[in-house]
Amino acid sequence: MTTMNEKVLLINDDAFELITLSEVLNLRGINIVGTARSLVAAESLFRTLHPEVIVVDVDFNHFDGVSFATRMRARNQAIGVVHTSTCSDLRLLGIQECEIAPSALMVMKRRIGDIEVLCDAILHSTLARINNEKILWVNRFPQLLENSFMSVVQDLTNIQVETLRFLSQGLSNAEIAKVRFVSEKAVEQIVARIALAMGFQCDRKRNMRVLMTNEFNRWVGSSAS
Repeated sequence: MTTMNEKVLLINDDAFELITLSEVLNLRGINIVGTARSLVAAESLFRTLHPEVIVVDVDFNHFDGVSFATRMRARNQAIGVVHTSTCSDLRLLGIQECEIAPSALMVMKRRIGDIEVLCDAILHSTLARINNEKILWVNRFPQLLENSFMSVVQDLTNIQVETLRFLSQGLSNAEIAKVRFVSEKAVEQIVARIALAMGFQCDRKRNMRVLMTNEFNRWVGSSAS
Protein backbone atom coordinates (compact mmCIF):
# COMPACT_ATOMS: atom_id res chain seq x y z
CA MET A 1 0.00 0.00 0.00
CA THR A 2 1.21 3.48 -0.89
CA THR A 3 1.40 6.01 1.94
CA MET A 4 1.39 9.75 1.53
CA ASN A 5 1.73 12.43 4.22
CA GLU A 6 0.70 15.36 2.01
CA LYS A 7 -2.81 16.60 2.74
CA VAL A 8 -5.19 16.01 -0.17
CA LEU A 9 -8.49 17.80 -0.81
CA LEU A 10 -10.99 16.07 -3.15
CA ILE A 11 -13.37 18.32 -5.11
CA ASN A 12 -16.21 16.82 -7.14
CA ASP A 13 -19.92 17.67 -7.33
CA ASP A 14 -20.88 14.05 -8.06
CA ALA A 15 -21.71 12.76 -4.56
CA PHE A 16 -21.33 9.05 -5.35
CA GLU A 17 -18.03 9.52 -7.16
CA LEU A 18 -16.69 11.76 -4.41
CA ILE A 19 -17.50 9.34 -1.59
CA THR A 20 -16.20 6.34 -3.55
CA LEU A 21 -12.90 8.00 -4.45
CA SER A 22 -12.41 9.26 -0.91
CA GLU A 23 -12.88 5.82 0.61
CA VAL A 24 -10.75 4.02 -1.96
CA LEU A 25 -7.91 6.55 -1.80
CA ASN A 26 -7.91 6.43 2.00
CA LEU A 27 -7.55 2.66 1.80
CA ARG A 28 -4.57 3.17 -0.51
CA GLY A 29 -2.83 5.34 2.08
CA ILE A 30 -3.64 8.73 0.53
CA ASN A 31 -4.18 11.36 3.24
CA ILE A 32 -7.62 12.73 2.32
CA VAL A 33 -8.23 15.64 4.70
CA GLY A 34 -11.48 16.86 3.17
CA THR A 35 -14.05 16.55 0.40
CA ALA A 36 -16.16 19.25 -1.24
CA ARG A 37 -19.18 19.14 -3.54
CA SER A 38 -19.78 22.88 -3.93
CA LEU A 39 -17.68 25.91 -4.81
CA VAL A 40 -18.34 27.55 -1.43
CA ALA A 41 -17.33 24.40 0.47
CA ALA A 42 -14.23 23.90 -1.68
CA GLU A 43 -12.98 27.45 -1.11
CA SER A 44 -13.72 27.25 2.63
CA LEU A 45 -11.91 23.93 3.06
CA PHE A 46 -8.97 25.20 1.03
CA ARG A 47 -8.59 28.14 3.42
CA THR A 48 -9.01 26.13 6.62
CA LEU A 49 -7.30 22.82 5.79
CA HIS A 50 -4.35 24.18 3.78
CA PRO A 51 -4.09 21.12 1.48
CA GLU A 52 -0.86 20.38 -0.34
CA VAL A 53 -2.64 18.62 -3.23
CA ILE A 54 -6.09 19.21 -4.71
CA VAL A 55 -7.85 16.63 -6.89
CA VAL A 56 -10.46 18.51 -8.92
CA ASP A 57 -12.93 17.08 -11.40
CA VAL A 58 -12.91 19.16 -14.60
CA ASP A 59 -16.74 18.99 -14.65
CA PHE A 60 -16.93 20.54 -11.17
CA ASN A 61 -19.31 23.52 -10.90
CA HIS A 62 -20.36 23.36 -14.57
CA PHE A 63 -16.86 22.85 -16.04
CA ASP A 64 -15.33 25.32 -13.59
CA GLY A 65 -12.85 22.80 -12.15
CA VAL A 66 -9.97 24.12 -14.22
CA SER A 67 -10.49 27.80 -13.33
CA PHE A 68 -11.01 26.87 -9.67
CA ALA A 69 -7.67 25.04 -9.57
CA THR A 70 -5.97 27.99 -11.27
CA ARG A 71 -7.36 30.36 -8.62
CA MET A 72 -6.17 28.10 -5.81
CA ARG A 73 -2.73 27.86 -7.41
CA ALA A 74 -2.57 31.66 -7.37
CA ARG A 75 -3.08 31.50 -3.59
CA ASN A 76 -0.52 28.74 -3.11
CA GLN A 77 2.10 28.45 -5.83
CA ALA A 78 3.46 25.16 -4.43
CA ILE A 79 0.20 23.21 -4.38
CA GLY A 80 -0.06 20.06 -6.48
CA VAL A 81 -3.01 19.87 -8.89
CA VAL A 82 -4.60 16.71 -10.28
CA HIS A 83 -7.60 16.96 -12.64
CA THR A 84 -9.92 14.08 -13.46
CA SER A 85 -11.83 14.27 -16.74
CA THR A 86 -14.11 12.21 -18.95
CA CYS A 87 -12.65 13.84 -22.06
CA SER A 88 -9.07 13.70 -23.32
CA ASP A 89 -9.40 16.82 -25.49
CA LEU A 90 -10.59 19.63 -23.25
CA ARG A 91 -11.33 21.85 -26.25
CA LEU A 92 -14.53 19.82 -26.58
CA LEU A 93 -15.55 21.23 -23.19
CA GLY A 94 -14.64 24.77 -24.18
CA ILE A 95 -11.35 24.69 -22.26
CA GLN A 96 -7.97 25.62 -23.74
CA GLU A 97 -4.75 24.09 -22.44
CA CYS A 98 -3.39 27.54 -21.57
CA GLU A 99 -6.16 27.84 -18.95
CA ILE A 100 -4.94 24.80 -17.00
CA ALA A 101 -2.73 25.36 -13.94
CA PRO A 102 0.96 24.82 -14.83
CA SER A 103 2.33 21.37 -13.92
CA ALA A 104 -1.18 19.96 -13.42
CA LEU A 105 -1.62 16.22 -13.97
CA MET A 106 -4.63 15.06 -15.99
CA VAL A 107 -6.28 11.66 -15.40
CA MET A 108 -9.02 10.11 -17.51
CA LYS A 109 -11.56 9.14 -14.86
CA ARG A 110 -13.66 6.79 -17.01
CA ARG A 111 -10.62 4.59 -17.50
CA ILE A 112 -9.01 4.86 -14.05
CA GLY A 113 -9.99 1.24 -13.35
CA ASP A 114 -6.77 0.59 -11.51
CA ILE A 115 -6.98 3.25 -8.80
CA GLU A 116 -3.19 3.18 -8.63
CA VAL A 117 -3.17 5.41 -11.72
CA LEU A 118 -4.82 8.18 -9.73
CA CYS A 119 -2.70 7.44 -6.66
CA ASP A 120 0.49 7.80 -8.71
CA ALA A 121 -0.75 11.09 -10.15
CA ILE A 122 -1.43 12.44 -6.66
CA LEU A 123 1.98 11.31 -5.43
CA HIS A 124 3.71 12.89 -8.42
CA SER A 125 1.74 16.16 -8.40
CA THR A 126 3.85 18.06 -5.86
CA LEU A 127 7.09 16.90 -7.47
CA ALA A 128 5.77 17.99 -10.88
CA ARG A 129 5.14 21.46 -9.45
CA ILE A 130 8.59 21.64 -7.83
CA ASN A 131 10.20 20.67 -11.14
CA ASN A 132 7.93 23.10 -13.01
CA GLU A 133 6.91 20.34 -15.44
CA LYS A 134 4.46 20.82 -18.28
CA ILE A 135 0.85 19.65 -18.09
CA LEU A 136 0.89 15.85 -18.18
CA TRP A 137 -1.84 13.42 -19.23
CA VAL A 138 -1.33 10.26 -17.18
CA ASN A 139 -3.54 7.87 -19.17
CA ARG A 140 -4.86 9.88 -22.08
CA PHE A 141 -5.34 7.09 -24.64
CA PRO A 142 -5.96 3.88 -22.70
CA GLN A 143 -7.97 2.09 -25.40
CA LEU A 144 -7.56 1.66 -29.14
CA LEU A 145 -11.23 2.57 -29.65
CA GLU A 146 -10.71 5.91 -27.95
CA ASN A 147 -7.53 6.39 -29.97
CA SER A 148 -9.57 6.23 -33.17
CA PHE A 149 -12.00 8.85 -31.87
CA MET A 150 -9.33 11.21 -30.62
CA SER A 151 -7.21 10.88 -33.75
CA VAL A 152 -10.10 12.63 -35.51
CA VAL A 153 -10.50 15.28 -32.80
CA GLN A 154 -6.81 16.13 -32.75
CA ASP A 155 -6.93 16.96 -36.45
CA LEU A 156 -9.77 19.44 -35.97
CA THR A 157 -8.89 23.11 -35.67
CA ASN A 158 -9.96 25.15 -32.63
CA ILE A 159 -12.65 26.82 -34.76
CA GLN A 160 -13.99 23.44 -35.89
CA VAL A 161 -14.03 22.11 -32.32
CA GLU A 162 -15.86 25.22 -31.11
CA THR A 163 -18.40 24.90 -33.92
CA LEU A 164 -18.96 21.23 -33.13
CA ARG A 165 -19.49 22.13 -29.47
CA PHE A 166 -22.10 24.75 -30.39
CA LEU A 167 -23.77 22.28 -32.75
CA SER A 168 -23.98 19.68 -29.97
CA GLN A 169 -25.72 22.28 -27.78
CA GLY A 170 -28.50 22.49 -30.36
CA LEU A 171 -27.56 25.80 -31.99
CA SER A 172 -28.55 26.26 -35.63
CA ASN A 173 -26.06 27.40 -38.26
CA ALA A 174 -27.59 30.89 -38.09
CA GLU A 175 -27.19 30.98 -34.29
CA ILE A 176 -23.59 29.75 -34.50
CA ALA A 177 -22.89 32.42 -37.11
CA LYS A 178 -24.12 35.14 -34.73
CA VAL A 179 -22.03 33.81 -31.83
CA ARG A 180 -18.89 33.59 -33.96
CA PHE A 181 -19.53 36.80 -35.94
CA VAL A 182 -19.26 35.06 -39.30
CA SER A 183 -21.64 34.36 -42.16
CA GLU A 184 -24.06 31.46 -42.08
CA LYS A 185 -22.42 30.18 -45.28
CA ALA A 186 -19.07 30.04 -43.49
CA VAL A 187 -20.63 27.96 -40.70
CA GLU A 188 -22.19 25.59 -43.25
CA GLN A 189 -18.74 25.04 -44.78
CA ILE A 190 -17.16 24.38 -41.38
CA VAL A 191 -19.89 21.90 -40.43
CA ALA A 192 -19.43 20.12 -43.77
CA ARG A 193 -15.67 19.81 -43.16
CA ILE A 194 -16.26 18.45 -39.65
CA ALA A 195 -18.73 15.87 -40.98
CA LEU A 196 -16.20 14.80 -43.60
CA ALA A 197 -13.45 14.50 -40.97
CA MET A 198 -15.78 12.36 -38.84
CA GLY A 199 -16.43 10.07 -41.80
CA PHE A 200 -20.07 11.03 -42.37
CA GLN A 201 -21.30 11.15 -45.96
CA CYS A 202 -24.30 13.23 -47.03
CA ASP A 203 -27.41 11.05 -46.70
CA ARG A 204 -30.97 12.40 -46.73
CA LYS A 205 -32.14 9.40 -44.72
CA ARG A 206 -29.92 10.35 -41.78
CA ASN A 207 -29.86 13.54 -39.72
CA MET A 208 -26.22 14.56 -39.94
CA ARG A 209 -26.43 16.96 -36.99
CA VAL A 210 -27.82 14.22 -34.75
CA LEU A 211 -25.06 11.83 -35.78
CA MET A 212 -22.39 14.46 -35.14
CA THR A 213 -23.92 15.33 -31.76
CA ASN A 214 -24.03 11.67 -30.72
CA GLU A 215 -20.38 11.27 -31.67
CA PHE A 216 -19.48 14.44 -29.78
CA ASN A 217 -21.27 13.17 -26.65
CA ARG A 218 -19.38 9.91 -26.89
CA TRP A 219 -16.08 11.79 -27.07
CA VAL A 220 -16.80 13.93 -24.01
CA GLY A 221 -18.07 10.95 -22.05
CA SER A 222 -21.65 12.11 -21.59
CA SER A 223 -23.09 8.90 -23.00
CA ALA A 224 -22.64 5.41 -21.59
CA SER A 225 -19.47 3.69 -22.66
